[in-house]
Amino acid sequence: MEIDPRIEKFIRRHHVLTLATATDDGAPYCCNVFYAYDGNGAFVFTSGAETRHAAMMCGNGRVAASVVLETRIVGKVQGLQITGRAVRADDEASKHAYIKRFPYAALADLALWRLEADMLKYTDNTLGFGKKLIWQREE
Repeated sequence: MEIDPRIEKFIRRHHVLTLATATDDGAPYCCNVFYAYDGNGAFVFTSGAETRHAAMMCGNGRVAASVVLETRIVGKVQGLQITGRAVRADDEASKHAYIKRFPYAALADLALWRLEADMLKYTDNTLGFGKKLIWQREE
């Protein structure tokens, strides 16, 4: 199933996601990361090996994330909830996608990751109160 273009439009309009990770025994943690959207439910971000969330992703790659439009106007509320797997992304395509979105990163030593979504749940009140569009990756 293809991702609804309204979901991808929302994703491309933003650049920060809140990433939730967990240890193998379930201890949670979250952080914010800049991301580049690489299409087909894939988000590329950078996190150094010394970070808590990178260490957690090495042990347990299952993650959740969210992207939200901050607003006080209920009729304009929009947000995306994501579940998927985070994997190291040292390939040229991921690097190109990230640097294209954040050109200043070309000067940095990047430790790239790729969040490969298996579910996207987009809430958009501009389509009607509590209206949700859901995409699930086919297995």
